[in-house]
Amino acid sequence: MTQADIVIRNAQILTMDERAPTAQSLALLGNKIAAVGRHEDMADLIGPKTRVIDADGATVLPGFVESHLHLFSGAYGRRFLQMSEIADLEAAKTALRQFAADNPDEGLLVAQGTTYELLAGHGKDPRQLIDEMVRDRPVLVLSFDFHTGWANSAALEQAELSRGRDVGAGSEVVVGPDGMATGELREKNAIGPVRALRTSGGREMLGNYGLEPETPPTPEERAQDIAVLKEGLAFCAAQGITSIHNMDGNRYLLELLKEIEDAGELTVRVEVPFHLTREKPLSSLDEASRLAADFNSDKLKSGRVKIFCDGVLESGTGVLVDEYANQPGHRGEPIFEAAHFNKAAIDIDARGLQISVHAIGDGAVRIVLDGVQAAQEANGKRDARHRIEHLEVVHPEDLPRFRELGVIASMQPLHVPGVMGLPLEPAVSVIGEARLPFAYAWRDVIETGADYAFSSDWPVVRVEPLVGISAALTREPFHPGVPDQRVPLMQVLEGFTWRGAFAGHMDDRTGRICTGMLADLVILGGDIAATDPKEIPGLGPVMTICDGQITFEATQGPGA
Repeated sequence: MTQADIVIRNAQILTMDERAPTAQSLALLGNKIAAVGRHEDMADLIGPKTRVIDADGATVLPGFVESHLHLFSGAYGRRFLQMSEIADLEAAKTALRQFAADNPDEGLLVAQGTTYELLAGHGKDPRQLIDEMVRDRPVLVLSFDFHTGWANSAALEQAELSRGRDVGAGSEVVVGPDGMATGELREKNAIGPVRALRTSGGREMLGNYGLEPETPPTPEERAQDIAVLKEGLAFCAAQGITSIHNMDGNRYLLELLKEIEDAGELTVRVEVPFHLTREKPLSSLDEASRLAADFNSDKLKSGRVKIFCDGVLESGTGVLVDEYANQPGHRGEPIFEAAHFNKAAIDIDARGLQISVHAIGDGAVRIVLDGVQAAQEANGKRDARHRIEHLEVVHPEDLPRFRELGVIASMQPLHVPGVMGLPLEPAVSVIGEARLPFAYAWRDVIETGADYAFSSDWPVVRVEPLVGISAALTREPFHPGVPDQRVPLMQVLEGFTWRGAFAGHMDDRTGRICTGMLADLVILGGDIAATDPKEIPGLGPVMTICDGQITFEATQGPGA
């Protein structure tokens, strides 16, 4: 009998296969799962060259599918000042001044991960507060969701934004009563002119807006970009991730990843979309079709179109059906108007491509659902698996439409107000009491029978799936009268494994542990079902296997 390359035994295997949901041992041969079952079932598969891994009673899962992240900006962003743990202005001042001293030649100092509360409610404009931290050099502080930035006076002056200017629909340079920019920059077109002040790097948002590099990168720049991607892939593999769905991209990014794949160094499966922005004509979708044809392997593929329909609720750029609770008369301005989105959805669907839309507010969610319905009426219904990304607020009338239209709800546990220290404000006040029961309503969505997936949105929040799993299990109602929207452990695990694979049209090959599937696995450092949900992040992982290859192994890995 053929000998296995790897046998894992003495494990609590959660297969995600309803036909045989648990097992004790499994064997890998090449890049496939060769057998799953009891300890004794593997005896004949063990030979002198077989690596036998004793899981010591720990959980083994299908490799985590991270179905919503930004790979390049996540990896590159680790070079910036991280402010997620900074809660007051004095600590921000100390950190920013030290960062400035450590980077004396950088044209723009970038900090990221801050809350909306840090620079609010102090009786001064954000630019004035940042001026008090660093006055003589341009500074850009980015919110944790990357949809809002705050700049100091030096940055605004150099970017020619001191008195504001029209930056297009869906974006805004906020101007105060005195006619001067306050420093608050809402959405990409407002933040972009300040970002352009960088004198090193500058490609940290590579592919985020779907544009190719303005000038061809030099061989040195290309090598640097590949190094950044490898760092990001290795970091993801260390979290037990074996597949990622990137939420931005272009041909250049795919070519870099293809070079990594050809060198045998693509340690995580990657899916990259074509990014359709408001400014691009629908004829640009020809490139989306070309990308789908040119990149279509089990390790690297395209085939999806990413669209932004709105911004975020905290800055007032999310789109709601009814007015904002804290801004009477304001509903938000969609980035894609309904008629425009319908045309795009019909065209994308007709090409056999998948649609993936950032839609935060219930108004944007409705625009997307209407667009998918228009596409089905025009093209006929198929197994398209179109997706709504984030789904922070849903109108109750639209809840059943997810199942009816086959739209996947892609949701992020670490986005919920109050989860793991995330502030309740301004989200709760923006959403308002009438809508709060329909905000982050995971259980309500799932109970309709809709397909769903859980993910992170790194670098907006931490990428570690175990942290997301813990957050999903421990979230509390964030306001009196709001229903408990937690879901059971197995449903959460499904959302991070086979349901993510389903969202990426890979569920026939990955996402479950059963014979014949691709060998994507993660071994944890304990029994997840027996662990206090708050302690789940401490379970590891201790080993990640992608396509039959060990892509991460902790120093104190599982026994052999």
